[in-house]
Amino acid sequence: MKPNNSIRLLRHATLYIEMNSMKLLVDPMLSGKDQMDPVQDCGNNRRIPMTDLPFGPEELNRLLIEADAIIVTHTHRDHWDTAAQALINKNKPVFCQPADVSKIKEQGFRHVFAIDALPDWNGIIFNRTGGRHGTGEIGEKMGKVSGFVLNDGHHTIYIAGDTIWCEDVDKALDEFKPTIVIVNAGSARFLTGNPITMTPEDIIKVHEKLPGIKIVAVHMDTINHCLSTRDDLRRSLTAVGLQDEVLIPADGEKIEL
Repeated sequence: MKPNNSIRLLRHATLYIEMNSMKLLVDPMLSGKDQMDPVQDCGNNRRIPMTDLPFGPEELNRLLIEADAIIVTHTHRDHWDTAAQALINKNKPVFCQPADVSKIKEQGFRHVFAIDALPDWNGIIFNRTGGRHGTGEIGEKMGKVSGFVLNDGHHTIYIAGDTIWCEDVDKALDEFKPTIVIVNAGSARFLTGNPITMTPEDIIKVHEKLPGIKIVAVHMDTINHCLSTRDDLRRSLTAVGLQDEVLIPADGEKIEL
């Protein structure tokens, strides 16, 4: 029997993915509203996260207990904050990019695996992709980021991670032919330099590359340097007739696959 698969946006880039009867918590940022200092040099000083999780501590605790594994695309605090590090059971398996294995182990997690060394887990095939977290000097400073492709034989989900449209994304779409692509939108940027996450124009390029795929846009309305909102993205998509081609879930919303 085909298992029930779903993607639930908790907030920002934090996702709860159910595949092949496994529950995967992706890029957990679990701090309450205003509990972290703002991102600097982006033209405003709004504390982050700018919104709370869409449920209370009881529901959060249930999700953390039921999660079979954690996926961390990279360790920037809006994807892996101190609250997540404190709340998540240290015995849960954590899958990450090779560059982050030592750091996460130093935080007390006992079962940390580089995706490169984990081709299959409980019937889910994992692959890692590259990405560019910005261009030029800013992109270099943002460090190593990865995307992950998950395939359970029914769906191929490409979690692009913190990247702009670039050769790595183009190559991943060619190689893996995903059925679902989760893109980190928001046009995050600083006062200098270009955006470091996908703009509406980048997301349109993803659609143009593989018009038949389902695109899910997240990573908006939560962090102060993500200057493009959900409404901005909707307007841009509507202007080119693609408003029905990209899903923009609300915090807490579940998408059945």
